[in-house]
Order: sequence, then C-alpha cells, then structure tokens
Amino acid sequence: MPARVSEAFVIQTYPLQESDLIVSFLTRDLGKMRGVAKRARRLKSPFGAGLERLSRVRMAYFQKETRELVNLDGCELIQSQFALAGDYQAGAALDFLAEISEQLLPAAEPNEKFFRLLAAALDHLHSGQPGAPWLSTTYFAFWALRLSGLLPELHACLGCGGWLDDPESPARAFFQRSIHGLFCQNCRRTEFSGAPGGSWELTTDSRALGRRMLKEPVANFAAMSWTRDTAADLRRFLVQHFGDTRQSPDE
Repeated sequence: MPARVSEAFVIQTYPLQESDLIVSFLTRDLGKMRGVAKRARRLKSPFGAGLERLSRVRMAYFQKETRELVNLDGCELIQSQFALAGDYQAGAALDFLAEISEQLLPAAEPNEKFFRLLAAALDHLHSGQPGAPWLSTTYFAFWALRLSGLLPELHACLGCGGWLDDPESPARAFFQRSIHGLFCQNCRRTEFSGAPGGSWELTTDSRALGRRMLKEPVANFAAMSWTRDTAADLRRFLVQHFGDTRQSPDE
C-alpha cells in the first residue's frame, strides 16, 4: 500500500517497547486504524503533541499488505484538545468520547458520519458554553448508538409491543441494565420482577429530546440550560447499551 495522508482523530495510544507507541486513530476516509509510531515517546519525537488524546491531525502512514498495523511517518496537528484538559468535566467528556470510539468502531471500515459526529461533539466542547460537556456526551452517545445500529426503539414497549408515545396520554417507560429496550409500566412488573440492579424510568421529556436529536444538530440544543441533571436518565439509558464496562461521565 503506498504512503498516504488522512485527516484523523487520535483515539488512544498504548506503550510499545521502550520508545514507541501503538496508536489507534479514526480517519475520515478509511475508518479506524492502528499503527506503530516509532520513537514517539522520546523527548524529540517526530510526532510532537499530535498524538494526544483526540487530537485532530493529518496523519501520514503506509501499510504493508501482510501487516495489520500501519507504520506512522508523522502528523500535522489541526486541533488540540489540550485547552480542555484543565477542566474536570470536559476532561471526563474527552475520556468518554475516546473510549466509546475505541470500543464501538470496527477496524478499517469507513464511517465518515461517525467522524463528523466526533468532530461536532468536540467543537461543542470547545464552545465553552455552560453545560457543554453534558450536552456533548449525551448527543454523542445517542448518535454513536444510532450509527452502530444499537439504538433501541424509543416508541414501543419491548414486552407487549404497545405504543409508548400516544400524544394525548404518553405511557411511562422503564429500562434495566442488560436488557435492550424499554418496557411499559405493566410489563415492567413482570419483566423486572426479581431482576438484579433495579430499573429506572426514561421520562417523556427525555424521550422527546431523543426524537429531536434524530433530526437536529448538536448546536440546536445549546440554548437549553444544560447541567449534570439534564437528561441524566437518557444518558444512563444510552450508556448501559454500550455494555456494563462503559462508564458515564455522571459516575
């Protein structure tokens, strides 16, 4: 494979030998890839600060046909997330975005929509608006599940199939860890009876917010007064569908 340059986000890095790094990065054109950055841990690294978590870069690399890992030649920094690292909430949000991207994305599968989603979430974090970390992580989690085909149905009960969003009298909806979907109040009594961990309600307001997120960009929600408590139930619902090992910024 000839040498190429791709716009990319650095997702994670892992130590390799004494001075090298394995770098997981999401390219706009080829999806998630992993490569070896030689001498990246030295003081005079050819990569500079370009391999910091979620840095947006132009990555130069090449790949031999018989090898899974590409060889990284260098990178040009486009956007650093260093300015966010000093804020605890923003830093936790960066960890969340990076971990979900690393765990959710398959290797070498082009996904420009996910690339643009990550870019939009990071741009909103940089906006400095009150509550930006909570909005960014909620919107990102919602669409990360949607793009991966893992977002459950928000309109119907998983147990009886009943409609939850009657405009005149919307039904209450509940969810429980390790169960993929929502249940009405009647089915909750049977499905969650004796289940470990209890259950939580996903409010009608949070379900309506989710429906808006399907249609509108993240910037449209900035006018809301976002705090840790805003859509906390929606965030919990989304995070538990990434698996039991994922941790929400709330926790």
